[in-house]
Amino acid sequence: MPTEAQIAGGHKANLNNPNTSKEAKEHSKAVLDNEFNGGDVPKTGDSEDKNPGNVAGGLKATLKNPNVSDDAKQSAKERLDNM
Repeated sequence: MPTEAQIAGGHKANLNNPNTSKEAKEHSKAVLDNEFNGGDVPKTGDSEDKNPGNVAGGLKATLKNPNVSDDAKQSAKERLDNM
């Protein structure tokens, strides 16, 4: 079952999708305004909810990815060292 943040995110995405109708965008805006405080909902997967092993694995993958900037790699290394 999707979380509130996922549902709100879907409606936000719909508002920015050039292929959706005006009516669909109006519906999404109404849902966000009426049910999700204009889309202001807590994000899913806050750091306390994340599996530390998965986080470490993602950081290690960042270090080995040739498409990642040196600054991002340095940030990942620091975060990994602080775990």
